[in-house]
Amino acid sequence: MGTLNLHLQSPDETRALAGRLAALLRPGDFIGLVGELGAGKTFFARALCEALGVPEGSIASPTFSIFHPYEESRLPLIHADLYRIEDYDELYATGFVELVSGPSVLLVEWIDKVPEAAPADWLRIELQHDSPQSRRALVEGFGRRGEALAHALR
Repeated sequence: MGTLNLHLQSPDETRALAGRLAALLRPGDFIGLVGELGAGKTFFARALCEALGVPEGSIASPTFSIFHPYEESRLPLIHADLYRIEDYDELYATGFVELVSGPSVLLVEWIDKVPEAAPADWLRIELQHDSPQSRRALVEGFGRRGEALAHALR
């Protein structure tokens, strides 16, 4: 399929992409977010959480806790942040690995820090700066489910 290259001209367009993705998700989906600091990963993650029905005041950044489950969303959802993780062994020790392929949607920021933690079927979204307000989203699906999600976002 290749990489889907989307130009997001504003935060509202980024929020809309997260909303479109949220409508497609089902239990067990794995979404990996990639991008430098300030590229919009956390903004996208918050928008996806909101689109899945997590109350805005309940959304927390899991930078220090590594992952945070949300039970009040439309689907079971776990938001993870691997920024502080050094390698697969350290991630394994957190219990994160048992969550992969489980019944929850897994939304993972900084998946590029530990790429081997991603399952065979997943969706990778890389966010890049275009300007202070706009971003480029490079969307790539891996495996049958990841490719189907990427295709549906076209």
